[in-house]
Amino acid sequence: MVTTGNVKAALILFAMMPRTLCFTTRVRSRPSKHSFQAHFLDHIEDGPDDPILGLVSTFNECKSDKKVNLIVGAYRDAEGKPWVLPSVREAEERMASAPGANKEYSAIDGDPEFVSKALAFAYGAESEALASGRVAGVQTLSGTGACRIGGEFYARFAGAGTPVYLSDPTWGNHVGIMKAAGLEVRRYRYFDGESKGLDFAGMCEDLEAAPEGSVVLLHACAHNPTGVDPTPEQWAKVADLCARRGLHVFFDSAYQGFASGDADADGSAFRSFVARAGDFPSMCLAQSFAKNFGLYGERVGTFSVVCGDSGQAAKVLSQLKLIIRPMYSSPPIHGAGIVKTVLADAELTRQYKGECASMAARIKEMRALLRTELEACGSKLDWSHVTDQIGMFAFTGMTPEMVDELTEKYHIYLTRDGRISIAGVNPGNAKAIAEAIYAVTSSD
Repeated sequence: MVTTGNVKAALILFAMMPRTLCFTTRVRSRPSKHSFQAHFLDHIEDGPDDPILGLVSTFNECKSDKKVNLIVGAYRDAEGKPWVLPSVREAEERMASAPGANKEYSAIDGDPEFVSKALAFAYGAESEALASGRVAGVQTLSGTGACRIGGEFYARFAGAGTPVYLSDPTWGNHVGIMKAAGLEVRRYRYFDGESKGLDFAGMCEDLEAAPEGSVVLLHACAHNPTGVDPTPEQWAKVADLCARRGLHVFFDSAYQGFASGDADADGSAFRSFVARAGDFPSMCLAQSFAKNFGLYGERVGTFSVVCGDSGQAAKVLSQLKLIIRPMYSSPPIHGAGIVKTVLADAELTRQYKGECASMAARIKEMRALLRTELEACGSKLDWSHVTDQIGMFAFTGMTPEMVDELTEKYHIYLTRDGRISIAGVNPGNAKAIAEAIYAVTSSD
């Protein structure tokens, strides 16, 4: 007979038993956290190297004392060394000694004074769009971040899967950025392999066929990777086409001032579109200060949208901040402070413009020198496109196989599409580069 007393006694006896005797059922042990982790990570495969930055790693590992880096679009001086602009150095010194300088967070949309100065640099000091307050602008993580925010903006408000037309070829990261933003990447013809110039007819034909509401990404100047830009007359026809077809216009400006040495001249195509922005469903700009200020590692840029009025601009700005906040919260302050300090001072701005013009002039000189050396080798090919193109890069027309031979035999590194960074050419290596190019292009 079970009683309350019996139950209590049994419980007391159970509690006094050795722990090893208490349980006879085998308890299944759980895998440790580390075994779960190993199982999960075992399924992750190597990702492909970035076609540009991965190649830089290969260059750095090369032991040859004759190696030449013609890969990345970063300015080098006549000795092949990175150059910090003296105006940038001066701005940093002023910033360091400024009373009240601190390292506080910036606003979500960045430093407002920087954004104002940066947009005036792009749109022009006399821009009616800026004066009327109908441009919504934010600070970004250089041009890459600006393109990413722009892609996200169109995916949200034009719709996920909206076609975005990129030139063929284009900067390699454009494709990944727009796909990651949720847009459907399509291409329009741009480079004519025969003439080494612009395939304007093909470009127009492809954009004419673009569905209404598509986004068209245009390089404001010094097209990367080809160095081929439309003429003013061709730009006007592209603007007419975009207006007629109802296409969103998205400019990417990475070389303003660096292309020709004149920031206003380099901004003329973009500004011609701004003057008729109301003809397009929308118009926006991704702006970078990496190349023209030499601020590669500072990640300084803007993204802006031309709106119908100031009220519309305020709404767009509020949405841009909603995109930025969960993405990176707020932008870094140092590089923006440099640009702001330079552009806020008339004398420092004048000095900067002279330095930027000197970079553009050296690039132009190296184009001429490389062409001269190629012709001196006895090459029967026409190398006029080397001097006809503009900006950081020359699109040589060499095949991937020729590029491979250049790298394997001569330790000259460039991307496999035949693009070379003219900034990597200097008086000390131009002849060796030309002789190697002559050798691989004359092997037939």
